[in-house]
Amino acid sequence: MEFNEIITELENLADADYARRMKKFAIGYVRSYGIRLPQIRKIAKKCGKNHVLAKKLWNHGYHETYLLATMVEEPDKVTSKQLDEWVNTFYSWNLVDQACINLLRFLPRARENIFIWCDSDREFVKRTAFSLIAVLAVHEKESDFDRYFEILKEGSKDNRNFVKKSVNWAIRQIGKINPENNAKALKLSYEILEFDEKSSKWVARGAIRELESEKVQKKFK
Repeated sequence: MEFNEIITELENLADADYARRMKKFAIGYVRSYGIRLPQIRKIAKKCGKNHVLAKKLWNHGYHETYLLATMVEEPDKVTSKQLDEWVNTFYSWNLVDQACINLLRFLPRARENIFIWCDSDREFVKRTAFSLIAVLAVHEKESDFDRYFEILKEGSKDNRNFVKKSVNWAIRQIGKINPENNAKALKLSYEILEFDEKSSKWVARGAIRELESEKVQKKFK
């Protein structure tokens, strides 16, 4: 699909009521057509992978075109400058998470930047670091996740909603990989539980509750 065709289709699918309801799910945006994610994915499939198109979509500046850009971008053509520009544009938890799922997990530089983004003052840049760890735990179960434990400990102390939720998500996903990682993630969670921080206790209790649950433990047996 050409850029103009995509915009026409987005305009035809636009749903102002849904755009307003997105706010109830804490999905922030500057401009939005109000289109559901499955519909966006269908458009992405028709587009295929296209670096030039991805940049045009990103520059269009709508919530849906940002999401589409992460789906159609060609990972091997993303420069360090582009990666920094895109991540520093993030403004919403679902844009962060979709970018991690659709694109960032395929970028070696993004993985390296986890240790930079985790110290960011910007909530959604910092979320990117921990959401990417969670996504890697889902898709690359053989990776070494121990190296992220110290930054997860520190990240748990951040009381901002979308940071602490991503830290919790990362620990839970690591702990669901296999029995060995489950034990490590639980040990990490109990260490975090000892911190005198409200957010740390929230992160730890949520992770412990799920990782010690019958459902998770039964999976390993």
